[in-house]
Amino acid sequence: MSENIPDRRSAAGLTAIARHGRLRRSKPWLTALKILGAAMAVVLVSGVSVAGYAVWKLESTIKTVTIVGETQGPPPELGAYEGGFNILLVGSDRCEDPNGCKDRSTELNDVTILLHVSQDQTNAVAVSFPRDLVVPIPSCPDPKGGSFYSMSAQPINVTLFYGGLPCTVLTVTALTGLDIQFAAEVTFSGVARISSAIGGVKVCVNGPVVDPYSGINLPSAGEYTLDGWEALAFLRTRHGVGDGSDLGRISNQQVFMSSLVRTMKSDGVLNDFGRLYNIATVASENLTVSNSLRNLNTMVSMAQVLKKLPLDRVMFVQYPGVTGQGGVYSGKVAPVKSLATALFDRIKADQPFTLEAGNTGVGSVEDPNKPVVTPDPQASGSPAPSLPPADLLPGVKGQSAADYTCSKAN
Repeated sequence: MSENIPDRRSAAGLTAIARHGRLRRSKPWLTALKILGAAMAVVLVSGVSVAGYAVWKLESTIKTVTIVGETQGPPPELGAYEGGFNILLVGSDRCEDPNGCKDRSTELNDVTILLHVSQDQTNAVAVSFPRDLVVPIPSCPDPKGGSFYSMSAQPINVTLFYGGLPCTVLTVTALTGLDIQFAAEVTFSGVARISSAIGGVKVCVNGPVVDPYSGINLPSAGEYTLDGWEALAFLRTRHGVGDGSDLGRISNQQVFMSSLVRTMKSDGVLNDFGRLYNIATVASENLTVSNSLRNLNTMVSMAQVLKKLPLDRVMFVQYPGVTGQGGVYSGKVAPVKSLATALFDRIKADQPFTLEAGNTGVGSVEDPNKPVVTPDPQASGSPAPSLPPADLLPGVKGQSAADYTCSKAN
């Protein structure tokens, strides 16, 4: 494998790749977590009956990109989505300031999440990859022509810089062995605008979460409803939660994402056409998607699958990794290959699993005031189908959407 690195990496410098910039209160779109906008595009259009001009308006604003191996076909008919699917959701830190951004000169994928829905559509797993996870990067097509050299050990968040969304897809495919049919990238302002359109998301913290680098300031333990720049600052924080690491940041994000899923399923959002259309419009203006995801019929069909999943069968997990290693992993995250193999063996076999109690990660803890949760009703009102048993998967960190957790203050 060649270790030659494209010239544009040298021009940007290593400092730009490793940066952790400060979020200014006057510019709420400066955040590392933009991925939820892409998730919203899949989930929030469910149940929306838009036709004619409304559909054209939404579809015409979506930017597209071709991922490697993708083939063009006729637009799908609206209906039930058959089988399972994999969609890669990427959050870009692309500069959207017309005057430039002083804290960076590159575009990185600070958030990378792979969502897998099982073939029988009874469970889903969202795997978050630490942005500093060191992995092999395959040869990726250069958007300007030709291709880049492969590299044996680089942080996964440089893939968007090297070859755009197609390079991130290729890297995650090689790392996991899963065929990724769909991909979406969301820009800076997506989460801020979408969280405001939803009406905010409730989060719980077990102590003061204060981080001048991200701009979050939750002064005491308790529950907060976050939207706009404050939601972004919460999702971006590292220094305010856990041990200050990228791994703690992921478990903190999963506190937010689990609450978001519960909000979407229980707060009437999925049945409110006005709110759904507003959110879908915001998402479409902030997305770049693979051609396979370009048609709204595809999004709606996929969303119908996600809408019906029970909360305890929607899992949020961290790609197994550890800090404090030397060599190429110095200052970064090293993969724990045995745990990663166990995780993806389950995912490939569509085997549902549970996680060890309390193993949510260093950035979160169980909510001591969690409500007594009744079984998640099916959206159609019909009885819940018979589900395959879920076995324990030891060692992997994360939680289900049914788990109530609080962010762990640093």
